[in-house]
Amino acid sequence: MDAVRRLSDPHLRRPVALIAFEGWSDASDAASGTVAYLIGQFDVEPFLIIDPEHFIDFHETRPIVTVEKGVAAALAWPATRMYGVHLDEGEHDLVLVLGDEPQLRWQTYGGLLLNEFQRIGVEQVVLLGAFLGQVPHTGPVPVLGTAASPGELSELGLTGTDYEGPTGIVSVLSHLFRSEGVSALNLWAAASHYLGTNPNPKAMLALLERAARILEITVDATELAEVAGEFESRVDAAMSASDEFSSYVRRLESLQDGSPDFGPTDAADLISEVEDFLKEN
Repeated sequence: MDAVRRLSDPHLRRPVALIAFEGWSDASDAASGTVAYLIGQFDVEPFLIIDPEHFIDFHETRPIVTVEKGVAAALAWPATRMYGVHLDEGEHDLVLVLGDEPQLRWQTYGGLLLNEFQRIGVEQVVLLGAFLGQVPHTGPVPVLGTAASPGELSELGLTGTDYEGPTGIVSVLSHLFRSEGVSALNLWAAASHYLGTNPNPKAMLALLERAARILEITVDATELAEVAGEFESRVDAAMSASDEFSSYVRRLESLQDGSPDFGPTDAADLISEVEDFLKEN
């Protein structure tokens, strides 16, 4: 079975690419939610699918079945999908890549993406990620960058970070792309850790706005901004109903120095309380 299924030829002008994966590098669905939002906004269908059989451990990422009144109506596999977007403004069209983080054969998987990008002439790639940081939801979402050089980060107005440890597929891919001469940059949003696993549209909006500026493309983020505002209002409501929550957020606000903390937190009970509130509302 061929791992790559090409469904059509998108005929893109000097395309740039935006990539996100669900999984390890996707705290609060911030990275995958950003790309999913754009797919919905542009209402596009994939032009290429990477079959999961070669790269996904189905014990870890299982297919999703839909059953209606006892009848199996659909079965969705966790494939990677690539979408082409023709933009009316600017010099570039856009490639969107979204999928579940593969568990197997990362180098082979990356080679497939690289070959496709070279085939359609992708000039620049931004890979999105998100982590849970000790940052308050009340302020701007910190967006950090990793690039080929400190100069590139400085030119783009991004803050870098020092980190050594386990990594995800987005870091592996950016290293591979740069080694093959494709410009690649990672953007990482710091999502408020005490919001737990709730999707965070404020972090999505921060990633989208920063990525759009870097890729020099115009996107309509109006709907996402409205959702982000509503989300922040719901979290504020939870905070106003809990003195402990309010005190904790105020303490985080007082500690902010522009460097999100990657370390563990002892706020497990608080996270559970906030998650329950948001699920109920």
